[in-house]
Amino acid sequence: MAQTLYNNGRTDQVLVEETGSVRTFILNRPKKLNALSLQMISQLTELFYANEEDSNVKMIILKGHGRAFCAGGDVSPIFHNARQGNWKFGANFLQKEYTLNYVMATYSKPQVSILNGIVMGGGAGASIHGRFRVATEKSVFAMPETAMGYFPDVGASYFLSRLPGFVGEYAGLTGSRLDGADMLASGLATHFVSSDKLPLLEQALVKVDTSDPDAISAIISHFSHIPKLKEESHYHRMKIINRCFSRRTIEEIIFTLESEASDKKDNWISSTIQLLKKASPTSLKISLRLIREGRLQGVGSCLVRESRIAYHMLRGEFTKDCFEGFGAILIDKDRNPKVCYIHLNMDNTELRFREPLPFIYSSFTYFQWEPSSLELISDDDVDRYFSKIDDEDWEDLKLPPRSNLPPYAIAKL
Repeated sequence: MAQTLYNNGRTDQVLVEETGSVRTFILNRPKKLNALSLQMISQLTELFYANEEDSNVKMIILKGHGRAFCAGGDVSPIFHNARQGNWKFGANFLQKEYTLNYVMATYSKPQVSILNGIVMGGGAGASIHGRFRVATEKSVFAMPETAMGYFPDVGASYFLSRLPGFVGEYAGLTGSRLDGADMLASGLATHFVSSDKLPLLEQALVKVDTSDPDAISAIISHFSHIPKLKEESHYHRMKIINRCFSRRTIEEIIFTLESEASDKKDNWISSTIQLLKKASPTSLKISLRLIREGRLQGVGSCLVRESRIAYHMLRGEFTKDCFEGFGAILIDKDRNPKVCYIHLNMDNTELRFREPLPFIYSSFTYFQWEPSSLELISDDDVDRYFSKIDDEDWEDLKLPPRSNLPPYAIAKL
C-alpha cells in the first residue's frame, strides 16, 4: 500500500509516495502543466540526495499529475526580475535547475520517468537524463526555445547531440514536436507503454526490491511494445534530415532545405523552413554550436557551457531576444488574462488555457529579433556567449562531486 508523505517545510507541488523500496515523486502543478517552480526544483534536489543515501531505497519513479509530465520551467519570475535588471535571480534559479539535471544524469539508483503527456524544455531536463524513460501515445516532446529567443538548455546539448544522425539538430533548432513513437525511435524514450497499462506497470515496479537495471528493464519491457510510426513522423524523413541538418552553418541548412523544396513540393520541408526563419537568428547559431560541440563533451561540461550562455542572455548584453520572446508570451499588452488556444500539430490536438503559458507559443506568433538576420551575426558574436561572465561577484556553475556511480552514469562524465 502506497503511503503519500508530506514533510514539514515541503511544498505540495511535489508529492512523495513510499511503497517498499520504491519512492515515487509526483510533479503536482497540473493547472500549470507541472511547470517547474524554484520550490519544486529545490525539493526534488533534496529528495534525490536523501534517497540516494537511504539504503532502503532501490528505485525512483518520477511522473506528473494531470495531462503533462512537465511543460518546462516556470520562467515568469525569471523574466520579470531580468527585465528589472536583476539577472542574478534567474541565474540562481538556473544554477539550481542545472544542478538537479546533473544529479539526475549521474544518479546511482535507477530512475523511471513516466512521460505520459507533455515533455518540454525543463521537463526534458528532469527526465531524459534518467536511466529509463517511458513514453506513451500521449507523449509530446519538444525543445521550443529558439522560437522564444532562448536556446535548448537543461543539458540538451548533451542528450540532443546523442540522438541518431542529425535528429538532435533538427529537434533543437526547429522546436518540432515528437510523439511517443518518435521518442522511442530516436532514443529519447527507452520504452513505449500504452497509457492504459501504466497502472499495472507501476504496480509491478513497486513490488520489486532491486536496483538492477536489467531486472527493471525486463519488467518495463513486459508491458511495452514497439508502436507504429505515423505517416508524418520525422523518422520517415531521416535521409533529408541528415542531408540538410548535417550542414556546417544555419545558413547552409536553410539553403539546402530550400534547394530540396525547389525540387519537389513537400509540406514538411516548407514548414521546417518556416520554423527556422521564425526563430531567433542568434538562438539558432548558438544552439547549433552547442549541439555540435556537445557530442564531444560530458554532461557536466555541457551544463556549464549552457549556464554561461543563459547568464549572458539574462543580462541582455548582446541581444534582448529572450526578453522579446518571453515578454510576448507572458504579458498580454492590455494586461488582462485571455483565452489562449495552443495547437501541438499532432492529431489536431488543441489545449485551451485561461492565460498564455511561458513554455508554448502560437504557431502564428512572430517576434522582432535583434540582430534580425543570420548574416548580421558573426562567429565572434557567438563566441561571446560561450565566455565566462565578466562579474567579480559571479562564478561559473559549480556542479557537486559525485561518487559510487554505476557504469551508465560514469559514461556521461
